[in-house]
Amino acid sequence: MAELIPVNIVIADRSYRLRIDAADEEMVRKTAGLINDKVTEFRTNLAGKDMQDYVSMVLLWFATEQNHHGIDLVKWQEAADRLSMLEKQIDRALEDAG
Repeated sequence: MAELIPVNIVIADRSYRLRIDAADEEMVRKTAGLINDKVTEFRTNLAGKDMQDYVSMVLLWFATEQNHHGIDLVKWQEAADRLSMLEKQIDRALEDAG
């Protein structure tokens, strides 16, 4: 089991002390930075009562983005499957011709 390291992450002006795998530190910090950037963007462009409103908006945005990426992955997998099928058909046609 990998050793966990302590890190302090600030999200929406609140500090969180986490214990994470050292290999995940950069990704966690970049994700926290992205969240904070989106909070700032929503605070600037949208009306909200308090920080919880902006964090909720970011959560909705993040979940929607993940769903879009999931759909894109399915499309890429379907395309890869079709290409594989075409490759097999071409190989069979070349074997029959030769």
